[in-house]
Amino acid sequence: MSNPAPSRFPVPNLSELPEDIRARIDKVQEKAGFVPNVFLALAHRPDEFRAFFAYHDALMLRAGGLSKAEKEMIVVATSAANHCLYCIVAHGAILRAYSKKPLLADQVAGNYLKADLSPRERAILDFAMKVALEAHRVEEEDFAPLRAHGLTDEDVWDVGAIAAFFALSNRMANLTAMRPNDEFYAMAR
Repeated sequence: MSNPAPSRFPVPNLSELPEDIRARIDKVQEKAGFVPNVFLALAHRPDEFRAFFAYHDALMLRAGGLSKAEKEMIVVATSAANHCLYCIVAHGAILRAYSKKPLLADQVAGNYLKADLSPRERAILDFAMKVALEAHRVEEEDFAPLRAHGLTDEDVWDVGAIAAFFALSNRMANLTAMRPNDEFYAMAR
Protein backbone atom coordinates (compact mmCIF):
# COMPACT_ATOMS: atom_id res chain seq x y z
CA MET A 1 0.00 0.00 0.00
CA SER A 2 1.40 3.42 -0.86
CA ASN A 3 1.47 6.19 1.72
CA PRO A 4 -1.31 8.75 1.41
CA ALA A 5 -0.32 12.32 0.61
CA PRO A 6 1.26 14.21 3.51
CA SER A 7 -1.22 17.09 3.12
CA ARG A 8 -4.58 17.87 1.55
CA PHE A 9 -2.91 20.93 -0.02
CA PRO A 10 -0.41 20.72 -2.87
CA VAL A 11 3.04 19.47 -1.86
CA PRO A 12 5.79 20.97 -4.04
CA ASN A 13 8.50 18.89 -5.62
CA LEU A 14 11.66 19.21 -3.56
CA SER A 15 13.62 20.22 -6.66
CA GLU A 16 11.33 23.23 -7.14
CA LEU A 17 11.76 24.63 -3.63
CA PRO A 18 14.00 27.58 -2.78
CA GLU A 19 17.55 26.50 -1.98
CA ASP A 20 17.38 27.34 1.75
CA ILE A 21 14.28 25.19 2.21
CA ARG A 22 15.72 22.31 0.18
CA ALA A 23 18.90 22.47 2.27
CA ARG A 24 16.92 22.33 5.52
CA ILE A 25 14.87 19.38 4.31
CA ASP A 26 18.01 17.58 3.09
CA LYS A 27 19.65 18.10 6.50
CA VAL A 28 16.61 16.68 8.32
CA GLN A 29 16.44 13.73 5.95
CA GLU A 30 20.12 13.00 6.48
CA LYS A 31 19.72 13.05 10.27
CA ALA A 32 16.36 11.24 10.54
CA GLY A 33 16.60 8.94 7.53
CA PHE A 34 13.29 10.28 6.17
CA VAL A 35 11.55 13.61 5.57
CA PRO A 36 8.95 14.35 8.23
CA ASN A 37 5.70 15.26 6.53
CA VAL A 38 5.49 18.60 8.37
CA PHE A 39 8.36 19.84 6.18
CA LEU A 40 6.63 18.73 2.99
CA ALA A 41 3.22 20.09 3.96
CA LEU A 42 4.47 23.50 5.09
CA ALA A 43 6.75 23.88 2.06
CA HIS A 44 3.55 24.72 0.17
CA ARG A 45 4.10 28.32 1.37
CA PRO A 46 7.84 29.02 1.62
CA ASP A 47 7.64 32.31 3.57
CA GLU A 48 5.43 30.71 6.21
CA PHE A 49 7.69 27.62 6.27
CA ARG A 50 10.64 29.85 7.13
CA ALA A 51 8.74 31.76 9.81
CA PHE A 52 7.30 28.59 11.36
CA PHE A 53 10.63 26.82 11.64
CA ALA A 54 12.46 29.93 12.81
CA TYR A 55 10.05 30.23 15.75
CA HIS A 56 10.08 26.46 16.31
CA ASP A 57 13.86 26.50 16.56
CA ALA A 58 13.90 29.59 18.78
CA LEU A 59 11.70 27.75 21.28
CA MET A 60 12.73 24.13 21.01
CA LEU A 61 16.50 24.61 20.60
CA ARG A 62 16.84 27.44 23.11
CA ALA A 63 19.10 26.74 26.06
CA GLY A 64 17.30 27.29 29.34
CA GLY A 65 15.92 25.59 32.39
CA LEU A 66 13.69 23.10 30.55
CA SER A 67 15.11 19.81 29.35
CA LYS A 68 14.50 18.59 25.81
CA ALA A 69 12.23 15.89 27.24
CA GLU A 70 10.20 18.45 29.22
CA LYS A 71 9.71 20.52 26.08
CA GLU A 72 8.54 17.48 24.14
CA MET A 73 6.18 16.51 26.99
CA ILE A 74 4.53 19.91 26.63
CA VAL A 75 4.08 19.30 22.91
CA VAL A 76 2.63 15.81 23.37
CA ALA A 77 0.21 16.74 26.17
CA THR A 78 -1.12 19.89 24.51
CA SER A 79 -1.29 18.21 21.10
CA ALA A 80 -3.40 15.43 22.62
CA ALA A 81 -5.76 18.05 24.05
CA ASN A 82 -5.93 19.67 20.61
CA HIS A 83 -6.56 16.32 18.88
CA CYS A 84 -3.49 16.60 16.67
CA LEU A 85 -2.49 13.12 15.56
CA TYR A 86 0.59 14.31 13.67
CA CYS A 87 2.13 16.07 16.67
CA ILE A 88 1.18 13.33 19.13
CA VAL A 89 2.91 10.70 17.00
CA ALA A 90 5.91 12.73 15.80
CA HIS A 91 6.68 14.42 19.11
CA GLY A 92 5.82 11.27 21.02
CA ALA A 93 8.68 9.58 19.15
CA ILE A 94 11.01 12.44 20.05
CA LEU A 95 9.86 12.34 23.69
CA ARG A 96 10.60 8.60 23.86
CA ALA A 97 14.09 9.25 22.50
CA TYR A 98 14.89 12.14 24.87
CA SER A 99 13.32 10.68 28.02
CA LYS A 100 14.60 7.14 27.49
CA LYS A 101 11.18 6.07 28.82
CA PRO A 102 9.31 4.20 26.07
CA LEU A 103 5.94 4.29 27.88
CA LEU A 104 5.96 7.96 28.82
CA ALA A 105 4.85 9.42 25.47
CA ASP A 106 1.82 7.13 25.30
CA GLN A 107 0.91 7.93 28.91
CA VAL A 108 1.18 11.68 28.33
CA ALA A 109 -0.80 11.46 25.09
CA GLY A 110 -3.53 9.34 26.67
CA ASN A 111 -3.94 11.37 29.88
CA TYR A 112 -1.01 13.24 31.36
CA LEU A 113 -2.82 13.29 34.71
CA LYS A 114 -2.30 9.51 34.93
CA ALA A 115 1.26 9.48 33.54
CA ASP A 116 4.36 8.60 35.54
CA LEU A 117 5.52 12.19 36.02
CA SER A 118 7.64 13.89 38.60
CA PRO A 119 5.96 16.71 40.57
CA ARG A 120 7.97 19.21 38.46
CA GLU A 121 6.77 17.64 35.19
CA ARG A 122 3.19 17.62 36.44
CA ALA A 123 3.39 21.33 37.34
CA ILE A 124 4.84 22.12 33.90
CA LEU A 125 2.09 20.21 32.10
CA ASP A 126 -0.69 21.66 34.28
CA PHE A 127 0.47 25.16 33.31
CA ALA A 128 1.00 24.25 29.64
CA MET A 129 -2.49 22.80 29.40
CA LYS A 130 -4.00 25.94 30.90
CA VAL A 131 -2.15 28.05 28.33
CA ALA A 132 -3.19 25.71 25.50
CA LEU A 133 -6.85 25.50 26.45
CA GLU A 134 -7.70 28.45 28.70
CA ALA A 135 -4.98 31.08 28.31
CA HIS A 136 -7.49 33.81 29.15
CA ARG A 137 -7.71 32.31 32.66
CA VAL A 138 -3.98 32.35 33.46
CA GLU A 139 -3.44 34.24 36.71
CA GLU A 140 -0.47 35.09 38.89
CA GLU A 141 -1.26 32.17 41.20
CA ASP A 142 -0.68 29.75 38.31
CA PHE A 143 3.03 30.63 38.41
CA ALA A 144 3.61 29.54 42.03
CA PRO A 145 3.75 25.77 41.42
CA LEU A 146 6.32 26.31 38.68
CA ARG A 147 8.47 28.56 40.83
CA ALA A 148 8.24 26.00 43.65
CA HIS A 149 9.94 23.52 41.30
CA GLY A 150 12.75 25.91 40.41
CA LEU A 151 11.44 27.37 37.16
CA THR A 152 12.45 30.95 36.47
CA ASP A 153 10.26 33.51 34.72
CA GLU A 154 12.17 32.73 31.51
CA ASP A 155 11.38 29.02 31.94
CA VAL A 156 7.71 29.83 32.52
CA TRP A 157 7.74 31.92 29.33
CA ASP A 158 9.17 28.88 27.52
CA VAL A 159 6.42 26.60 28.84
CA GLY A 160 3.73 29.04 27.74
CA ALA A 161 5.33 29.86 24.40
CA ILE A 162 5.76 26.18 23.51
CA ALA A 163 2.12 25.47 24.40
CA ALA A 164 0.97 28.47 22.35
CA PHE A 165 3.19 27.73 19.36
CA PHE A 166 2.07 24.14 19.18
CA ALA A 167 -1.57 25.21 19.38
CA LEU A 168 -0.85 26.92 16.05
CA SER A 169 1.04 23.87 14.80
CA ASN A 170 -1.80 21.55 15.86
CA ARG A 171 -4.36 23.62 14.02
CA MET A 172 -2.25 23.73 10.84
CA ALA A 173 -1.65 19.99 11.00
CA ASN A 174 -5.39 19.39 11.34
CA LEU A 175 -6.22 21.91 8.60
CA THR A 176 -3.83 20.24 6.18
CA ALA A 177 -4.74 16.67 7.25
CA MET A 178 -1.04 16.14 7.90
CA ARG A 179 -0.30 12.44 8.14
CA PRO A 180 2.34 11.17 10.57
CA ASN A 181 5.19 9.38 8.84
CA ASP A 182 5.12 5.63 9.45
CA GLU A 183 8.71 5.84 10.74
CA PHE A 184 7.64 7.83 13.82
CA TYR A 185 5.52 4.99 15.21
CA ALA A 186 8.47 2.66 15.79
CA MET A 187 11.06 5.21 16.92
CA ALA A 188 12.65 4.73 20.37
CA ARG A 189 10.37 1.85 21.35
